[in-house]
Amino acid sequence: MKIDSLGYQDTPILPDSGFHVHDGLRPQPVVVTPGDGTVPPSDAVVLFDGSDLSQWESLDGGAAKWTVTDGWMVVVPKTGNIRTKQEFGSIQLHVEFASPTDVKGEGQGRGNSGVFLMGLYEIQVLDNYDNPTYPDGTVGGIYGQYPPMANAVRKPGEWNYYDIVWETPLFDGETLLRPAYVTVFLNNILLHHRRKLLGKTDHRVAPEYVPHGPTGPLMLQDHGDLVKFRNIWVRRLDPAES
Repeated sequence: MKIDSLGYQDTPILPDSGFHVHDGLRPQPVVVTPGDGTVPPSDAVVLFDGSDLSQWESLDGGAAKWTVTDGWMVVVPKTGNIRTKQEFGSIQLHVEFASPTDVKGEGQGRGNSGVFLMGLYEIQVLDNYDNPTYPDGTVGGIYGQYPPMANAVRKPGEWNYYDIVWETPLFDGETLLRPAYVTVFLNNILLHHRRKLLGKTDHRVAPEYVPHGPTGPLMLQDHGDLVKFRNIWVRRLDPAES
């Protein structure tokens, strides 16, 4: 039976939802105005729009000590990592970065920073333009765990675009109920497709999970290089957090 112009009630029931196939009574998707590459989508939480660091803090809870100029933020070496004041669970993340135009060093010593999901799980930022390093430390890598499927980084000084889908791990006390998963695009090139993480990321140690809460901050790394960031926003993927 067709109930209106939108759908039907005499079709089979879908087992995961309880709705009919083509059910016109099923809730409509939320309307979201898409962005255009510079303007975030209408339901995004904007974390950096080029104006100030009011959404960020140092790891000690004090003011973020990086600088803002010409619409981007830049690492101030030896001031430490910065993190968002807000915490997030599963998210869609957009963040843009550029390596210094004054190229210095090689390997891990060139344009090094990182995007840490929940403050614990690093997606590597590095100037790997004609600059090889160990594969699981390459730009776009899940640091210390998985190399990216491609090196899609642009030349030093040019802007790169990360688009990341993060699924937070779940714990019951000390027990891991669900591992973390991440999908990563760099400059529209797929680097990881729902990759299952082995635990939190670290340097020269095997990854393992350390129980934590369902939300955490986004963190950017001070590794001593003048890496720039701009246009940072997230969309919460857990309806309970919206």
